[in-house]
This record gives sequence, structure tokens and C-alpha cells, in this order.
Amino acid sequence: MEKSFDGWLSGFIGVLIFSGSLPATRLAVMDFDPTFLTAARAAIAGLLGIAMLLLFREKRPERGDLVSLAVVALGVVVGFPLLTALALKHVTSAHSIIFVGLLPLATAIFGVLRGGDRPRPAFWLFSCLGSALVAGFALTQGVTASPVGDSLMLGAIIVCGLGYAEGAKLSRKLGGWQVICWALSLSLPVMLALSFATLPPSFETIGSSAWIGLGYVSLFSMLIGFVFWYRGLAQGGIAAVGQLQLLQPFFGLALAASLLHEKVSPMMVVVTLGVVACVFGAKKFAR
Repeated sequence: MEKSFDGWLSGFIGVLIFSGSLPATRLAVMDFDPTFLTAARAAIAGLLGIAMLLLFREKRPERGDLVSLAVVALGVVVGFPLLTALALKHVTSAHSIIFVGLLPLATAIFGVLRGGDRPRPAFWLFSCLGSALVAGFALTQGVTASPVGDSLMLGAIIVCGLGYAEGAKLSRKLGGWQVICWALSLSLPVMLALSFATLPPSFETIGSSAWIGLGYVSLFSMLIGFVFWYRGLAQGGIAAVGQLQLLQPFFGLALAASLLHEKVSPMMVVVTLGVVACVFGAKKFAR
């Protein structure tokens, strides 16, 4: 019971940290190119990750772990950050945050395929209901207004769910923070080279808000958040703790409204409250 509670608590802290990711990304892409932003955040976090691994003298992963680490890197280090950064060129962070409601379902599915989770049928009912609320909202809000942005967000959700499940599975063996640090280290040479290749022509035009956004996604979204998140998934179960992501739109919309002054419609609030209710139902039947 204590281990399960610790898992849920760690997962909740991770969700709180991740809630600021899309608003921070929105701030950053106002002045930074999405490709540079993706590479720079991974490079900064990668250097910090290597420092942590050296400081604590962590044992290197076995050769058989490299494929899983590569999947984690492609999913959460490269795929999700790049696709969301590109999407936020077309949609607001408030709109994109709603799609995060699909992430628990994607994580649960990959948790079954890759992590061996076996939730009860009622779990899938609540998980699918929460995802249906999100998808229905996107349709009623006019996905035709930006099919590119919405398609990119859907792609981001899929690769992120895979990266979450794969990382959680590996965390049981290597440890939570070690997994993200090794994944960042694995992608560092490419991300570092890409950062220099896509440097802005001049930094004089980059506003302070964009720098704050880059700092947040590099330190918190790319590293610190995963320390708590992977620990939570490993201890509490991938499918079960993954449902906490249904709370992320609630926190994210609050940040989008307060920090970016983006419009949050009443329907957004209704949908968010609906998916929040679903997380409690899914939690009850997760195991």
C-alpha cells in the first residue's frame, strides 16, 4: 500500500511539472524555431543528465537495454517535443492541452503491450470515456481550422505514450531518473549537433519569455519531471498511474489562461472536469 501511494504521489508531482510544458513551449516557439527548440532542450537536459550519471557513478545499461532506451529517446526526447513544438505553430497551447487527455489511454495501451499491465474491463471504460470527451471536444471546436496542428498533436500523443510505457518498464530495472538520463545521453551527440546547425541567426531578437520557456522545458519538462514520472509509473503501475495525466489539462489550461492570457472557453472547462472525473473511476479499476 505504501509503495502504491508513493507511486501515485510521484506521478502526481510529475503531472504538475508536465502541465507547464505546453504553455512554456508556446512561449518558446514564438521566437525559436521548433527544430532548434527540440534539439536545444534535449542537449541542455542531456548535459545535465550525464553530469548526474557521473556524479553518482551509475553503472552503464546492459546492451539489451539500448533498444528500450532508444525507444524512450525517440518518444519523449525527440518525438513529443518536436511534434508539439510544430503543432504550437498552428494551434494555441489551450487547444493543444486538451489533446493531452488522450495520453492516458495511449500510455495504458502501450503499458499492456510493453509493460505487462492487465487492468480490469471497467478501467478501459473510464479511460475510453475520458479520451472520447477529449476527441469530441476537438471535433466540436473545429479541427478543420488547423488539421495540421491537430494531426501533429495526435502523433505526439502516440509516440509519447510509447516512450512513457517503455521508460516505466525499464525503470523497474535501472531506476526512474537513470532511465531518462541514459536516454538523454544516448541522444546527446545528435541533439547537440542539431542545436548548432539550427542556431538562430541572431539572439538579439529573442525575447525573455522565449528564454524562460526554453529554460523550463529543458530543466523541468525534459529532466526533473521524468524523475518523478517514471518512478511513479514503475511503483504504481503504468496503466493506473498513467491516468493521472487526465488531470494535466486542468492545470495546463489554468497556466495558459493566467500566463499566456489565452481564452479558455466554458466548454474547455466542462471537458476538463469530465476527464478529471474519469481518472478517479479508472484508478478504482486499474488492478
